[in-house]
Order: sequence, then structure tokens, then C-alpha cells
Amino acid sequence: MRLSAKTEYAAIAALELARCRAAADPVRLRSISQGQRVPEQFLVQILLQLKAAGIVTSTRGAAGGYRLARPPEEITLADIRGAVEGDTDTAAPLTAELAARSRAAAALAAAWDEASRAESDALRGVTLADLLDRCRPAADAMYYI
Repeated sequence: MRLSAKTEYAAIAALELARCRAAADPVRLRSISQGQRVPEQFLVQILLQLKAAGIVTSTRGAAGGYRLARPPEEITLADIRGAVEGDTDTAAPLTAELAARSRAAAALAAAWDEASRAESDALRGVTLADLLDRCRPAADAMYYI
């Protein structure tokens, strides 16, 4: 699976906002950048895209910053990827064009579409809440010899 750096940064930023959801104040851009080691210059554009997609909200002013627009249980990795990359659930244009003239290309186009749907389904199955759970240290981890 290929993801752009922009999508990865968007997911990291959204996860940081999910982690800070209980905070009284919105999370500042600089806090996300420093806390997650994401370049600040990329975050401005990324957070604008997430805002346009309804994933985050922003507050202006001295006490401003960002918050998730919905609970972490309702935001999936597919939502984040879609906000940043747009629709990625289609076959390669060349394969789709050839599919009209070739049985082999048609079979290949169907396989690409199937793989793309499986990938999208997997991303729709992972929420920010799931990722927060994965980030928590295992308190009951025991090692046996």
C-alpha cells in the first residue's frame, strides 16, 4: 500500500488531536508539530484539508488551535486518506482503457478494483479510537521464562 507523506502526517496529526481530546483548550499547531515531530509547514496545509473534510475544527486567536470535529470512534483512516488524497478507489486509467479491448486487461482491471476495495475496507475498519488503544502501553505485560 502506498501512502503519501502528507497522508501519514495527516493521520499523525489527527491521532494527536484524538489523544488531546479531553484538554480544555484547542491544540496548537506548534504543539502537534513538536510533539509528533511533523514539519510545521506541512501541518498548516494538511489541517486545512482535514477541516474542509469535516474532520477537524479550528479556533482563531491567541488561545486558538485545532480539535477533532467528531469523536475518535467516528473517524477512520479512510476518512483521513480521502481528505488528503481524494478518491483512490479506481483502477489505473491505462488498465481501464485497455479493459474495453482486451480480456486480459479486463481481468486485470477487475483484480485491481478488488484489491483497492479490500484496502479501502481495511482503512474504513480502523478508527482513531482503535489507534489510541494501540498507542497505550500494555499495563499487564508479563514475560515468562
